[in-house]
Amino acid sequence: MIEPARIALVTGANKGIGLEIARQLAEAGVTMIIGARDPDRGMAAVADLAAQGLEAEFVRLDLTDEAGIAAAAAEIATRHGRLDILVNNAGIVDEGDGPPSVATTRAVRRILETNFIGTLAVTQAMLPLLRRSAAGRIVNLSSSLGSLAGNGDPSSPYYAARLIGYNASKAALNMLTVQLSEELRDTRIAVNSVSPGFVKTDMTGLGFLTPEQGARLPVAFALQGEDAVSGRFVEASGETPW
Repeated sequence: MIEPARIALVTGANKGIGLEIARQLAEAGVTMIIGARDPDRGMAAVADLAAQGLEAEFVRLDLTDEAGIAAAAAEIATRHGRLDILVNNAGIVDEGDGPPSVATTRAVRRILETNFIGTLAVTQAMLPLLRRSAAGRIVNLSSSLGSLAGNGDPSSPYYAARLIGYNASKAALNMLTVQLSEELRDTRIAVNSVSPGFVKTDMTGLGFLTPEQGARLPVAFALQGEDAVSGRFVEASGETPW
């Protein structure tokens, strides 16, 4: 008996790491749903994958629009009836961010609203669909900058990266991973925080890795089998301290 293809939603999948995660999942035979707030960019991503012989579909998803998030969940339920993989990739930075003494509260509020509260809203909306999966997987795209241990360790390469808004948003995202993994421990859903590494994208403008390289670890955790781990914070080199 042929098993049905897994169904995955990747948020912020119209470019960068998100699009590359979607591409690699589609190559693995996963039915891809591109989540993006801009319909034109979302459909362009679908067309980009189609040009590579990969099928995908689009759903409008703005992390700051809870009514829109609920509508996206309802649309996925109508189309597919379930969700097997949720990759919470969408996130922002803000030029007003910086060390605690100078970062603007407007910038910090905007970052947290999207990177943490928006991700929480998407996860809550998609959980009923993930519960219908034989093996649900939630991958939260975190960052080593969200490690409290790293932020407090002068020997850490991340010690000098004082971005109170962005770093706090990823630390909060890690708390979501820890608490949700524990809440779902008696279910078939695994939840993990994955740091893709320092990837050069339009958002960062800097980085050592390509989106293709950065997508590999999140994809591996999205495709975990029956021996899936949950409640972990990982990067390519291994476990990351919380």
